[in-house]
Amino acid sequence: MRHHILGTVAIPEDVWWSDEFAWNPVAQATTRSLTGARLVQLGVKLKGRPITLASSERGGWVTRGTVLSLRALADVPGATYTLTLADGRTFTVAFDADRDFIAAPVRPAADMTDASKYRVTLPLIEV
Repeated sequence: MRHHILGTVAIPEDVWWSDEFAWNPVAQATTRSLTGARLVQLGVKLKGRPITLASSERGGWVTRGTVLSLRALADVPGATYTLTLADGRTFTVAFDADRDFIAAPVRPAADMTDASKYRVTLPLIEV
């Protein structure tokens, strides 16, 4: 199985980029002039693209050990990492502190081990 790599942490390739097509690289602002004409300003966003890697109900699960490694990366303020997707695309990213890092066990138990499986949502942002 191929993997995504975030920093040094391997993530299964079936953890998918859930918002890949939900971002528009074009910024637009519209206003009205004193004459009532519509003024439109357009530009290209240079950074800030959200990249959310997420498990599904049926797959993309990671081990608790991987969750702990990812959480350690997320807990470093201002840190940036190279994200290499399984298809070879690379991005420089940081964890997006405005959104939640989510990790929930697939089958909750009192004695979770490093091998226990978790569903994750990893909120990243391109920097």
